[in-house]
Amino acid sequence: MAVLEKDSMLSLADYAVSSALQKGASEVEAYLYEGHSTNVGIERGQVTKSNKILDQGLGIRVIVGKAIGFAYTNAIENKNTINDAIASALNAAKASKPDKNWSGFPEKSLYGLVEKTYDQKIIKLHSKDLVSLAYEMLDAAITAEKNVLPIEGGVSTAFFLNGIANSNGVRAFDKGTYIECSLAAAVKKKNTITPVCFEFNAERTYNINPKWVGKEAARLALSALNTKRIETRTTNLILTQFALQSLLSNTLINSVKADNVQRKQSPFRDKIGEQIGSDLLTIQDDGLLAGGLGTAPFDGEGVPQQKTNIIKKGVLKNFLYDNYTAKKEGKESTGNASRAGYLSTPNIGTTNFRVIPGNLTSEQLIEEVDDGLLIYYLQGAHSSNPVSGDFSVVATPAWKIKNGEITHSTRGIMLSGNIFEVLKNVSLIANNERKLGSIISPWILVKNVRIIGK
Repeated sequence: MAVLEKDSMLSLADYAVSSALQKGASEVEAYLYEGHSTNVGIERGQVTKSNKILDQGLGIRVIVGKAIGFAYTNAIENKNTINDAIASALNAAKASKPDKNWSGFPEKSLYGLVEKTYDQKIIKLHSKDLVSLAYEMLDAAITAEKNVLPIEGGVSTAFFLNGIANSNGVRAFDKGTYIECSLAAAVKKKNTITPVCFEFNAERTYNINPKWVGKEAARLALSALNTKRIETRTTNLILTQFALQSLLSNTLINSVKADNVQRKQSPFRDKIGEQIGSDLLTIQDDGLLAGGLGTAPFDGEGVPQQKTNIIKKGVLKNFLYDNYTAKKEGKESTGNASRAGYLSTPNIGTTNFRVIPGNLTSEQLIEEVDDGLLIYYLQGAHSSNPVSGDFSVVATPAWKIKNGEITHSTRGIMLSGNIFEVLKNVSLIANNERKLGSIISPWILVKNVRIIGK
């Protein structure tokens, strides 16, 4: 199937808007999405599968007397199917209760320029090219450690386009690319096998390093071979990007979404301007960050994305808003309406949720720790309480730090605490930031976290 170009995609969106208005809608929004992905999988050290996926469709939101209706179709070549989706959306609106807080779709805006989000080189890659990248990754892992056991992983690319139009004059189009390689590995020596260690690299441009991923996955697994027990106590932790991503995505991020604040499901309600974290801690949501995995000129409603200070030097500054929640408070949207393609209506989401880095290298951060742990991976963070911030997670593996040096690994350590206390106890921040999905962060050193040894 041919790729929809800008004009044809926006023409379809315009048609859906005008058709829905003619059929009785008072307001309309049409969102079109097209995604092309290619995936090569790794299982037990071998490239085992390859597939290509095309996903294309239109989601339509209509308003009838402040009642909202939504429907979608993945058959957009025929205008009859688009009209069928419009009819379904209108029927849904007529069957729904009016929303007294509805204040309209966004108005027309100007969009900023984004950089390093589209690369023709990625589009031109074939399955055989991804297979070659996968073997580069595997070869690097085996070269780094002959006893490595590559468990699973792969290489994937994506090319996506989206367009949006509404009855208030919004008309926007964007396209982007993505490439990722990942590897999970263990090391087996004699009768000992390490926990599985994971590494990956994801970029919007063809700036991928599969050799580094393979080498690093093997190095981490090898370093987890020498294991000793750790006693139960309160100690200092270095949280890597993986650990932070697990904790923040299940706690803090939910607490700064305006819909949760308005529903009184956030501890930060009425706390704008208050100190909620260490004065070393600054967090932004930057939807225009060059090369960010969540970077785009506009959000899922056609509102310009922007840089929003969430926490500045420990002080709570802003929440994340979509158009609906912003208008409830008489504010402007922060451009944080997020869509999972055309299949559903937008929700509040992060773009590039960035913990601003400090000045220390990762090595210097380790040297600052007399006695503590280096935490890479956490299990169970999804069960954290997003309202209270309480968490109880397992770190497998983790690494013991003594007198500024990593001495050995440990398994099955449980961490229990509260993310909002963790934010207050940040004592140092490294400069080694990296992208993990919508979260960008460096390593951070946190004081006084309770661990339960095994």
